[in-house]
Formats: sequence, C-alpha cells, structure tokens
Amino acid sequence: MKLIAVAAAVEMIAGVVLIVTPSLFARLILNADLNAGAGALGRVGGFGLLGLGVASWPGSSGVRGLLVYNALAAIFFVDLGVRGTLVGTLLWPAAILHIVLAILLAFVFVRERRA
Repeated sequence: MKLIAVAAAVEMIAGVVLIVTPSLFARLILNADLNAGAGALGRVGGFGLLGLGVASWPGSSGVRGLLVYNALAAIFFVDLGVRGTLVGTLLWPAAILHIVLAILLAFVFVRERRA
C-alpha cells in the first residue's frame, strides 16, 4: 500500500506541475519550449495525471479520479472558449462532452458515497 500511495502522490505532483507551469515541466523533462497549443495540451495531460493519482490513492475510487479529470477539463475548455483563445473546431463539443461526463460522474460519486 505504501508503494501505491507514493506512486499516486508522484502522479498528482507531476499533474499539478503540468497544470500550473507546463513550460517548466517541458524544460526540465525535455529541455524544450512549448508553444501556446502545446502548453494547453500539457495542462490537459496534467488533469489526467492528477485524476490518475486521485483514482490510485489507497481507498479512493476510479470514479473520483475520472470526476477530477472531467471537471477540470470541462472548466479549462470552457475558459478557453469564453476567452476566445485556442478555439479549434472541436473545442466546444469537447467542453460539452466533459461537462456531461462530469455531471454524470458526480451523480455516481454521490450515490457511491451514500451506499
């Protein structure tokens, strides 16, 4: 269990670093600079790593990790769309998909906690 907790913590830390400063992460790991699009995708990857860490934490559930990922992705995509930055053809459909998934996962999460 300690190994799993350590691995989950490492993934969560890496995820937070990617979310907060993807360019620093790229510089330290790849010795490379990121353009705006790569930085945005790095943040989405950070959401995934954070969700993986949450899902893998001892006593946690996969639903919790998926909820974290989808909620953060939904907020981020909506923010990009509202600000009008990095708006590709599939940004709004992706935002809607993640909003719907986050809502459905929230219902499952609440139901699991009550059971």
